[in-house]
Amino acid sequence: MRELWINQSGNWFLWVPFLMAFGAGLYFNIANEPNFTICAIGMVALIILITLCKRVFVRAVMLFLFGFCYACVFTHIINTPQLSHPVHGISINGTVKNIDYTADKSRIYIKTDNGMNVRVSLQNNTTPPNIGDKIRANVGLFHPDGADAPESFDYARWAYFNGLTATGYINDFTITSHAHNNSISNLRDNLHRRAKSFLVDTLVLGYKNAVPDTDAEIWTATGVGHVWSISGFHITLVSAWLFAIFYLLFRAIAPITKRIPARIPALCCAWIGLLFYVILSGADVATMRAFIMATLVFVAFILGRRAISMRNVCIAFCVLFLMNPHFVMQPGFQLSFAAIFGLVWLWNDIRPKMPHNKILKIICTAVLTSVVATMFTAPFVITHFYDLPIYGLIGNLILLPIFSIAIMPLVCLGTVTLFIGWMGPINLAEYIYEICMNIGTSIATLPGATITMTHIPNTAMVFIICAMACIMFIRPIRIKINYIFGIILICIGICITALYPKPIFYVTNDHELAAFVGENGKLEFTKSRASNHYFTFDTWKRLNGEPIGTKNNRRKPNDGVWIYETPHFTLAYIQRFTPLSKNIVRMCRDENTDFIVSYFDIDAPQCNQKILRDGFVIYPSGKIRYVYHRRPWHIQH
Repeated sequence: MRELWINQSGNWFLWVPFLMAFGAGLYFNIANEPNFTICAIGMVALIILITLCKRVFVRAVMLFLFGFCYACVFTHIINTPQLSHPVHGISINGTVKNIDYTADKSRIYIKTDNGMNVRVSLQNNTTPPNIGDKIRANVGLFHPDGADAPESFDYARWAYFNGLTATGYINDFTITSHAHNNSISNLRDNLHRRAKSFLVDTLVLGYKNAVPDTDAEIWTATGVGHVWSISGFHITLVSAWLFAIFYLLFRAIAPITKRIPARIPALCCAWIGLLFYVILSGADVATMRAFIMATLVFVAFILGRRAISMRNVCIAFCVLFLMNPHFVMQPGFQLSFAAIFGLVWLWNDIRPKMPHNKILKIICTAVLTSVVATMFTAPFVITHFYDLPIYGLIGNLILLPIFSIAIMPLVCLGTVTLFIGWMGPINLAEYIYEICMNIGTSIATLPGATITMTHIPNTAMVFIICAMACIMFIRPIRIKINYIFGIILICIGICITALYPKPIFYVTNDHELAAFVGENGKLEFTKSRASNHYFTFDTWKRLNGEPIGTKNNRRKPNDGVWIYETPHFTLAYIQRFTPLSKNIVRMCRDENTDFIVSYFDIDAPQCNQKILRDGFVIYPSGKIRYVYHRRPWHIQH
């Protein structure tokens, strides 16, 4: 055992980003906010102690605590302004900072004169202003909603860490001053207006939602939905093209190549071009991860060092974590790093065992790359989207080469030729896209193309992530101890997931919307639709293992009171506009009623132990788990 421990000495750094990420993850998921002063002092002390301490286990604990404290300090430093209550029909003045073009409407990001950042949706037939324009707009604004259930997506937290104060809609606007700057945002907007192609919007400008919804469903089912989020796939292609162009150019310049290898100036110029592409694409978190990795690879090539290594991936992870610790909670970050960790591990661990025949080697590399990327990202795909594409391997093997050698280069070339008015490359790319769409539709319509999966609890995800880290980072001696640890931890995660109960009653924080599991196992709601809780229906359906987008089943009691009876408890839900006086007295006295949930706040000291407040879910055993909204990114009541 001592020999095994000593053998790990070269790999201790690889665990650093995971320890910090686990600490930050704990901070983002606790119910109450820790003391800022203690966390700030602790963070400084931990930085000093980590550099001085030599014991591996003690340093690991300190890194975990550092991640926790750093996330707390960062949260309070950014201090995104909060909207205290919904407002309608108000007039705001501000500057258009960005425009997000989606398949059905445009969304404008406005920096108001009073320091708020708001995102408002335009009607389909309205021409948006230019980026940089100062406008006066009549809008309706809402605070981003918090989580609808434990361990579900917290939009309020996401908005807070992305500097977004409110979302809403715009009724009309007047441009008070036109933009006179030539920023990169204006270039992006100009390219969008010239191209009028969602391929340019997604593959060059980074607008993720520009793909039509019906098409996006097909790409998700075929496992190639990642091509619409600019990440490692795109950065690799663009950097390779740029390097090839500049390398051939510098090879032709003899005065340069006589003094230094042509690859060095070619890499420097390619890096500058790649930086421009990253900025032009909006610099999303997955794009930044890929760019940092590419930068490390370029530096390694220039210095003649090993380019692709786990250490470089971990460095990129740490850089992004320090930029914004909330990245570790975002799907793009998790999927991006899961894929790159898996692929680098594959490259280092399995490459020596590849067949020597070049054709077989290419086939094995393509198949193994798709398999490993799918395996490493599958837990995160299930956690965030609850759907798993079964034919993802087939989709990647058939469609990714077409995107790589045809669609992507044509779109990039067409983006350049737009300035001379030639749309030929983009039109050809759209024609090839339609061919790919037909292939994707054939794959997506195969039996069982997508499987709806159950919710993976946070505790299970911790075990699964640790399993992946063990497989990748532990250096075995005689037996493959890394695989043994990995399999054991994965089995524990699967067991936790299988034994984790599903809630049978859900209610929102304002008690406007509630749902319970009916006799057929499907959710029945108090309302068939609710504008204030538009996404709540789908969230609860996913947690209950139901497909989303289906009709919401509604049960409407005659007297406005639901009585929900289970083997372990009986719950009464009082709807809106229902008289409370006679109902609350009767329910308080009824010994068979265990819980009372009301749309209105009830003050009844005689039975406060029965009255449930705030948002929560109830499990079959009668256990209640609350959805807390008392963090800095929530409205403080």
